[in-house]
Amino acid sequence: MDNFGALGIFIQAAEFRSFARTGQQFGISSSAVGKTIARLEDRLGVRLFHRSTRSITLTPEGAMFLERCRRIAGEIEAAELELARTKAAPRGKLRVSLPLAGMLFMPTITAFMQSYPEIELDLDFTDRLVDVIEEGFDAVVRTGEISDSRLMTRTLGKFSHRIVGSSEYLARMGVPTTSQDLRRHFCLHHKYPSSGKLERWPFRTDGPLDLPVSSIASTLEPLIYMAERGIGLACLPLFTVREQLRSGRLISVMEDELADVGAFRILWPANRYPAPKIQVFVDYMARHLFS
Repeated sequence: MDNFGALGIFIQAAEFRSFARTGQQFGISSSAVGKTIARLEDRLGVRLFHRSTRSITLTPEGAMFLERCRRIAGEIEAAELELARTKAAPRGKLRVSLPLAGMLFMPTITAFMQSYPEIELDLDFTDRLVDVIEEGFDAVVRTGEISDSRLMTRTLGKFSHRIVGSSEYLARMGVPTTSQDLRRHFCLHHKYPSSGKLERWPFRTDGPLDLPVSSIASTLEPLIYMAERGIGLACLPLFTVREQLRSGRLISVMEDELADVGAFRILWPANRYPAPKIQVFVDYMARHLFS
């Protein structure tokens, strides 16, 4: 960076043909300008200016060096303008990791793409714990607490669970009111792909409840599909079945028996000045995902 400063002083001195005026431009003395030029000449091993008591003029080597320095300064200015335009209009590839349930975020993500058409989304769906930095992700959405000093984090929203079934199923099998009632029902379970373990239905009662297992799926969409068609009951995050509940395709039961509230968080590499494409994605998801 000191070299860039010296080049700037050299360019101004060459254009003003005066160390004094150059010093005024940079807020330093003419003597400091002269010393900077002298150090630059020593480093380059050539004389850049002919000096006299009344004026300075470029040497042939100085004139050649000035032409190259102007090109360098022009490239720096062009880079600054390009970054300024990028900040004004976010653009470029945005690589995002989402949980497998993230397919259910697609209405929000699609709306984001329509709002920022110059951002190219590269979406990776997985439930494994990714390394944001090492794997080159711009942002990651996950549930639970994640502690990594290299990352910034923001809560996108909290969610609760619902036990849901179709009206046809409940008419056929009866409406359960306690966790013990579920022992005579067909229960549809979610399996964590990373561990193979079944996700626990979050009852307020202490200890795990041994529920019947009628079907298992490693993603939520098949469970929603089966519940809608009267195959059984599923315990799912509310945000994944909100539309089905509004339309009556699914009915919620035993709401007072469920205890937990989860949260989705978005994480991205810590940076004092995050790229505009990351900033607008974080802000958009926080505003709209659970609205």
